Amino acid sequence: MSNVLPLPSDQDSTGRTFGPEELENLAAALRSGTLTSTRGEFTKQFEQQFASLVGSKHGHACSSGTAAIHCAVAAVNPSPGDEIITTSITDMGGLSPILYQGAIPVFADVDPHTCNLTAKTIEARLTERTKAIIVTHLFGNPCDMNEIMDLANGRGIPVIEDCAQAFLTSYHDRYVGTLGSIGCFSLQQGKHITTGEGGVCVSDDDELARRLFLFINKAWGYGDEKPDHYFLALNYRMSELQGAVALAQLPKLDGVVESRVRTADALTSALRGLPGVETPQVTDGAVHTYWKYCLRVDENVVEGGAVGLGGKLREKGIACAPRYIQKPAFCCQVFRDQVTFGDSRWPFTLAQPSAVNYDKSLFEGTWNALRNVLVLPWNENYTQEHVDYIAVSVREAVTELTGVEQTVE
Repeated sequence: MSNVLPLPSDQDSTGRTFGPEELENLAAALRSGTLTSTRGEFTKQFEQQFASLVGSKHGHACSSGTAAIHCAVAAVNPSPGDEIITTSITDMGGLSPILYQGAIPVFADVDPHTCNLTAKTIEARLTERTKAIIVTHLFGNPCDMNEIMDLANGRGIPVIEDCAQAFLTSYHDRYVGTLGSIGCFSLQQGKHITTGEGGVCVSDDDELARRLFLFINKAWGYGDEKPDHYFLALNYRMSELQGAVALAQLPKLDGVVESRVRTADALTSALRGLPGVETPQVTDGAVHTYWKYCLRVDENVVEGGAVGLGGKLREKGIACAPRYIQKPAFCCQVFRDQVTFGDSRWPFTLAQPSAVNYDKSLFEGTWNALRNVLVLPWNENYTQEHVDYIAVSVREAVTELTGVEQTVE
């Protein structure tokens, strides 16, 4: 372990971009004495500037990425038992809001190389009950949205984009989050920019944006002539302290993304041609912004596959995650045993059998992807020295696990 090079971590200051700007904004917010975003200015400014940056008409900040997805699901207003197609490889924060709104998550398979949904896998899960589609741009690599949007628009189905890991990810010269009806972003600790916890939704649709705003605010019509609580909703507001940090973080985002892309591209070049190891497969016409850097490891070439390689890299202090979420989302107990509200199993009691069919044969891409993926940590403070260290570590590990000497080109 004496030769281990410490890597910057997004869980502390070594891998984050905090500086005097955040402290100045926090001090100003505290001096104002106004820490609620309903009356403050920091959160409002962040909403406007973020929407402008990504090219969207409306932006609404909220308390978390999970809240952002919940607001988006509530905005499309499913009825109990309606189906929302989503990915089998995602965080629970992208799934529990569907159940809370009384809808049924219907899992679609993914491409085993990108771990993303495709138009083909989505189409296989469409039914007359499909109310919306949630696509997740996993790890910062966008789904192939042209085909997905053609499919969705042809059926009149809104698309919600989960961009929690995909800040300034572009697809054919447009930022993700602006391609569907609503885009959802997370400001959680490990994202490209952060407020610890936090989220933001964007939309060009005036009606959907209005519902997003209302759902964040307990459906109270702030600014209306005769406001009321118009429908069932929660308090998902971002505080002014979070808004102050978010506003200071936002101007740094371009540099964060540039750094991540540059160093990731350097690692890809350094690992080119390595047997049994596939570097990230970037969607055509896209810019991948690397929330994490993922390798696909062929267990038939590299002894132990992703788990074996991951073990060797962890010995070098590289905190990688074989298999990412370990198992498809539908294998979690909440879905497997339908554990929701008391003993009711609701809303699963409203589901048609096809919606809750998790047979392994339907998810060959998912199982393949999780078996072979190795997720490497990544952040904006990586230097060429860190890239070189990771590249040498991967090559040395592959040499040991294949018995074939590998050198850095």
